[in-house]
Amino acid sequence: MLFLEDAYLKECETVAVKIENNGIILKDTVFYAKSGGQPGDNGRLLINNNEITVIDTVYNPEKNITHVCENISNIKIGDKITAKIDWNQRFIHMRMHSALHLLCSLVPYGVTGGQISKEKSRLDFNAEDKMDRGKIEDEINKLVEQDHEISYQWITNEELDQKPELVRTMSVKPPKTNNKIRLVKIGSIDLQPCGGTHVKSTKEIGPIKISKIENKGKMNKRVNLVLND
Repeated sequence: MLFLEDAYLKECETVAVKIENNGIILKDTVFYAKSGGQPGDNGRLLINNNEITVIDTVYNPEKNITHVCENISNIKIGDKITAKIDWNQRFIHMRMHSALHLLCSLVPYGVTGGQISKEKSRLDFNAEDKMDRGKIEDEINKLVEQDHEISYQWITNEELDQKPELVRTMSVKPPKTNNKIRLVKIGSIDLQPCGGTHVKSTKEIGPIKISKIENKGKMNKRVNLVLND
């Protein structure tokens, strides 16, 4: 999962290690698999001068990253492959995901759900209080303009157990890789477990618009945002 260390990698050289139904499992990949509310990457696989379109990336039941393709009839295990993501889509997802972390830092309630897309993204909060859309929008854009660095740290399961306050999601457990958990750190304003892809600094997110705040039950507020380029 090369994207865990460098979300800016657009391609990699790899080999096919397993073929199942309409999916290919690669030894290494830059493709992010659908999880944590973030969609899987699309892109292309270049094999023996042929190009195969990847229409989605998901985890199979064994938790292996599977590249869902339009046609895999000409691929064999061991084939050398150049894997290339749709960078424009990925970068939008990176900006959106980073923006949701900023939103989470501003709203002091547990997170009950979330979703990322190219058009809009949202977080659901376990909150009854009314929220000020204009105030949240002003505050999130200030954080964007302050250009906070976004970096990563790794901790063990035991270390996370000693700091339960790091986990903001109420129903989804933090993703684990080799029994370690990756923390996403935004300057001094936010630190929480996350396996998604993010930009390197908040200024790369660009201006944000809080498009709508919805009531989704007595104790559930949904905050929607869009990139306001």
